Amino acid sequence: MPKMKTKSSAKKRFRVRPGGTVKRGSAFKRHILTKKSTKTKRQLRGITSVHETNMSSVAQMLPGFGI
Repeated sequence: MPKMKTKSSAKKRFRVRPGGTVKRGSAFKRHILTKKSTKTKRQLRGITSVHETNMSSVAQMLPGFGI
C-alpha cells in the first residue's frame, strides 16, 4: 500500500498539540476590517482550538499526526 499523503493546506493551517488537541488561527481577520468593531478584532487575535465536532475531518486531512 502507498503511504497516506497529508493535505498540504491542512499542514499549513493546523498544529497538533501534545495532548492531542489541534490549534488553529481565527478566520475573518484578513481584510474589510474597517467595518468590524475594535472588540471583534481584538477577540480574533491569537489562536483557538479546533472544535471536537470537526476533529474527525481534521484527522482525515492529517494522517500520521496521532490525532
